[in-house]
Amino acid sequence: MASATLMRSPATKATASWWRPAGAQGWAKVAFVLMCVAALIGYFAFPTYPTYDSFYALLWGREVLHLHLPDFHVYRGPTEHPLAIAFGALCSIFGGGGARLAVLGSIGSFVALVAGSYRLGRLCFGPVVGAVTGLLVLSRFFVENLAAQGYLDISYVALVIWALALEVQRPRRGLPVFLLLGAAGLLRPDAWVLSGLYWLWCVVPLPGRSWKTDRRTGLQYLALTLGAPLIWICVDALVTGNPLYSLHSTSGLAAELQRTKSFSEVLSYTWSYAVRIDKLPVVLGAIAGALVAIWIAPRRALVLLAALASLLFVFLAEGAAGASVVDRYMIGAAIVMLPFCALALGGWSMLRRGALLRRIWMGGAAVLLVYGGLSAANTLNLTSLRTTLADHEDFHEGLAAALHSPAVEASLRRCPLLSLPNNKLIPDARWILNSTGQHDIVARSQASADALKGAYGLQRRIKSGSVAVYPLGEAVFVEAIVDVGDDPREQVPLPGFKRVYTSRYYAVYANC
Repeated sequence: MASATLMRSPATKATASWWRPAGAQGWAKVAFVLMCVAALIGYFAFPTYPTYDSFYALLWGREVLHLHLPDFHVYRGPTEHPLAIAFGALCSIFGGGGARLAVLGSIGSFVALVAGSYRLGRLCFGPVVGAVTGLLVLSRFFVENLAAQGYLDISYVALVIWALALEVQRPRRGLPVFLLLGAAGLLRPDAWVLSGLYWLWCVVPLPGRSWKTDRRTGLQYLALTLGAPLIWICVDALVTGNPLYSLHSTSGLAAELQRTKSFSEVLSYTWSYAVRIDKLPVVLGAIAGALVAIWIAPRRALVLLAALASLLFVFLAEGAAGASVVDRYMIGAAIVMLPFCALALGGWSMLRRGALLRRIWMGGAAVLLVYGGLSAANTLNLTSLRTTLADHEDFHEGLAAALHSPAVEASLRRCPLLSLPNNKLIPDARWILNSTGQHDIVARSQASADALKGAYGLQRRIKSGSVAVYPLGEAVFVEAIVDVGDDPREQVPLPGFKRVYTSRYYAVYANC
């Protein structure tokens, strides 16, 4: 039945004339320009700053720029990502403005992600499905929020999506795909699995096919496949002396922060995170669309299905092995699901005009679209999103105002040790103060943890003479700068400390 009604090409005469290939490309270019303009407006309207991991990439990049080895041995430091550090070094050239430039890079990656998703959907299932795919990505406010806060996960997913698009356009394309997956593998190790599978796809001939990669090309592809993990290992070995430092520190921090889960819990979180990112109607549409793709266009869906299965496997395997189970790590799989949902909504365009199945499909897609729209209308809160971004900016600017106030600067000149509640504000403070090390910017939670182990050196340093920052009000309850697991006494100024600065978000005490 499908073969009788399926068109020869996604964009034949059955599609309306204004949506022919040339017309689709023209509309896509217009949409891309409008999206770039909207992204720039949002960038200037909401001047947010990078988050924890991205700030450390900037700090480590600045150390590299100053010809120093980056210091990965920091209190509750994030996993290092070689490509993020390289980009951080580039941003650091622009001084304090580098933080905003890093956010611009993330927003640019989101634009590239939307464009790549459109192209991927179009190449797989036609221009209508491609357009719906782009709109679905554009409407994932969870992803947009991460982009506005400079998360590197957006760049990683954009690289993967464009690698898939290039492979779909020309199977076994080789070098460009390996380069994109290699770059993605320098941001997240998940891409290592994709690179390995793609190498097998390129070098192992399928039954019944005479195609074969020559030995030299196969070895070149293998070198590209191993490039990202080898670079990561070499960076760890050069900086820390331990080639597996990132692996050990990531699993250790996950256990310390209680982010590890059992395999059954990881399975449960896989579904809940997919729903959190894509929303339930889209996830259901993706499941239906995947079944439809296997039915009417299995060859076109092969790359997408393989990528989705690989990304889901990696998320489950990493979680079961003791890595952090975080919703951001599901973004890759969640985005790859969207072309399938778009197929469920727009796949009727692949059928001949007038076919009964086409009319039935259009009706079902309309019902699903209305259901998804109503669900989004009930859950979407743009005011909350704007407030979140504005708060993130206010808290960073508030900290900068506090640390650059004359009284605090004078206190820091007399006693340069700065103490913060925990690890969360350390990278912000280091960036604001242009600090090249963490020796003089410490966390009171670390001092308390050391004291429980019988090590009182850091606690004595803080008591003997330091400047202490205490978050207030919304900085505590909205931004959660103070962890619920922190000792409440760390929020009480020590005897002998006098207040030298106060604002809506922070109070600063000094004992110099």
